[in-house]
Amino acid sequence: MSDQPDKSPSPDKDASARALEHLEPGNSRRTVLDALSRMIEGAQLGVGDRLPPEIAIARKLEVSRAKVREALIAWQNMGIVTRNKKAGTVLAAEVFSNAIHMPMTLKLEAESLLRTHSVRRPLEIEAVRLAARNITEHHARLIMGRLEELMAIYDAGGDWRHADHMLHAAIHAATGNPLFAQLVLQIQQGFNEIYEAPFGQPQLGQNTIPLHSALAEAVARGDETNAAEIMARIMDMVETEVRKVMETYDV
Repeated sequence: MSDQPDKSPSPDKDASARALEHLEPGNSRRTVLDALSRMIEGAQLGVGDRLPPEIAIARKLEVSRAKVREALIAWQNMGIVTRNKKAGTVLAAEVFSNAIHMPMTLKLEAESLLRTHSVRRPLEIEAVRLAARNITEHHARLIMGRLEELMAIYDAGGDWRHADHMLHAAIHAATGNPLFAQLVLQIQQGFNEIYEAPFGQPQLGQNTIPLHSALAEAVARGDETNAAEIMARIMDMVETEVRKVMETYDV
């Protein structure tokens, strides 16, 4: 029987560390992750491979270990890596850019957004269904008030993102189950901490805002079937928009 291990040797850890580059002072968490993305490609790391230890990354980049840890936790929340004390930080998603012509960091951003979106979709659909089923006069007034604020900002050409968040928060509150708001926030937090404006487009999903009027009205009148159908359309439209961005590079 051969003494050779079944698994092929993992990439040279020293090579991974050498692929890291010094960062200038004042770098952001996004900058740290961009450097790690380039390191992963340069060292040809794949799914199942370990990244260098936090302390090695911090020393090479000349940043604090806390900043490296925060960045890797954000990646963990986005499903890009897994982390535990014994195995260290292990790649759970492909980071290479050689499959398509999309820039590596943009490809990673799009794939991360799609992962969070696929988890958020059923939660949001069920939330509007329950909100409509359990709607009270108080919550109906609150939802319609939030809708009015959202549409006023949207019609004026302003940044509607916070108003959109507040409308969905009002819908989540109407479900009577605080876990909806908590879970959606947790899902989105890891992505939003890094990618405040996906693909450099702060208004990503803007084409769904007109549908929010029908959504809010369906919830407020207790029409759970229609509310769920509209929410599904909204989520599908966002996914389609992300995939179109990806397709523009896939030549």
